[in-house]
Amino acid sequence: MSTIKTMQRTLGRSNIQVSALGLGCWAIGGPWFWLDGQGGWGDIDDNESIRAIHSALEHGINFFDTAANYGTGHSERILGQALKGKRDKAVIATKFGFVVNEAEKRVSLREDDHLKYVRGEVEDSLKRLNINVIDLYQLHVWDYATEKVPAMVDLLESLVSEGKIRYYGWSTDRVDAARLFADGKYCATIQHDLNVVMDAPEMLALCEELNLASVNRSPLARGALSGKYSKNPTFPQNDVRNDKWSIERFFVPTLDQLDSIREILTSNGRTLVQGALAWIWARNEKTVPIPGFKTVAQVEENAKAMQFGPLTVEQMKEIDSLLGR
Repeated sequence: MSTIKTMQRTLGRSNIQVSALGLGCWAIGGPWFWLDGQGGWGDIDDNESIRAIHSALEHGINFFDTAANYGTGHSERILGQALKGKRDKAVIATKFGFVVNEAEKRVSLREDDHLKYVRGEVEDSLKRLNINVIDLYQLHVWDYATEKVPAMVDLLESLVSEGKIRYYGWSTDRVDAARLFADGKYCATIQHDLNVVMDAPEMLALCEELNLASVNRSPLARGALSGKYSKNPTFPQNDVRNDKWSIERFFVPTLDQLDSIREILTSNGRTLVQGALAWIWARNEKTVPIPGFKTVAQVEENAKAMQFGPLTVEQMKEIDSLLGR
C-alpha cells in the first residue's frame, strides 16, 4: 500500500498542494432552512465536529471545503475554531453567492446583482473563519448567468490582487459555463458532482484541458455509497436528504446499481466508502473528492482510503462494463 504522504494533488493551476482527499463541511453546519425546505444534514455535536477536524489533520487530510450558507455561517465558525493555531496546516475553501440570514437560520436566492455583495461576503467569511486570506473562494450559484461571468471573474481577480483570496473556482455542473470562468488567471478549480455511478466525462475533460482541479461533491452519493441504506431510505425531518430531488438524483440510481459493483469496490479489504473514493482517484489525476462527515469515525474511514490508493485500470474497465458505460 502507498503511504498517506504519497496521496497528494496540486490544486489545478495553483501552487497549492492538498491531500488527495478533502473533507466537505456541509453536514457540520447543522440544521438550517433553504427556500421552502431543509438545508442541513440533521443534528450535530460541535465538539465532535472539532475532534473530527483534528483527526483529519492527524491522518494527513489538509483540504477543507465549506460555504457561507452551511448552517448560515455555523460551519465556517466551527472550522475556524477547530483550526485555531493550526492555520498553516490547512487549505481552506469556502463558497459565496446566496443571501445568508444567520438570525433566522435561513438561506435564500439573491435576486439583484451579485457583484454588489461579493466584497461584503468575503469579509464575512474571513471573520467567521477567523483567518486573513481564503485559499480558494468559490461561486456557489451553479446557474449564474454566463453573460455576467466576465465581470465576476474580474472582481475575483481583484480580490486576489488585494490579498483577500489566493485562488477561486466555481461550483457548477455546467461545462460550457465553467470554461468561461476558467479564462481568469487565478481560476484553479471547478467543483462538480462525481461518483462511481454518476460519471462526469465532459467536466473531467475540461479540467484536464485547462489544468483545473476537479473538486468532487457527492463522491459517496449523499451516503448512498456507504452501504448503510436500503432502497427506501428514511432520514430525520431536519435532513436535506428527505428531499425528493436528493432521493431521485442520488439514492435511486446508486442503490439500483450498487450490488453489481460492490465486490470490486470492496476489493483488497476496502470498505464500500474507501472503494468509492478509490474509483474517483483512478478516474482522473485532477480529482479531489470531498466527502462529508459528522464524526471522527467517518473521517478515519475516509482517510484510510488514501492508504489503499486508486483502483486498477482493469477494475475501472470492469466497473464501466458492469454499469453499461
